[in-house]
Amino acid sequence: MYGRNLKAYRRTSLEAELSVATPHRVIQMLFNGLIERLSQAKGAIERKDLEYKANRITKALGILDGLQGALDRKENPELSDKMYALYDYMKVLLSKASSNLESEPIDEVIKLITPIKTAWDNIPENVKAQANAEILAKQ
Repeated sequence: MYGRNLKAYRRTSLEAELSVATPHRVIQMLFNGLIERLSQAKGAIERKDLEYKANRITKALGILDGLQGALDRKENPELSDKMYALYDYMKVLLSKASSNLESEPIDEVIKLITPIKTAWDNIPENVKAQANAEILAKQ
């Protein structure tokens, strides 16, 4: 019962945060969620918990879909195309990890996504505010 209540609390908390999150914060949450799901999938592979591994990799693939969907080709088509291809490569790695029960491809995805997440986290506040304002003005 405690686990179910905790899960409901987390879901409600996440929904509340998303309802007021800036576009920058949403992407930041996707990066955080991706790394968390990857770590969970890696642990599941090590424990041979196939059901949980499948669930976590499916969630990670969904987050990568979300990151691809957030790319803005109008602003920088070349960068968007490269990021889209990188996310596709990560999906291939996760499929390999899932089917072969290997954690090394997950390690590679974490190694690839971490510097992107770090760069995203280090965007100066004034740049974030300006970008968020421009995005919201387009909506």
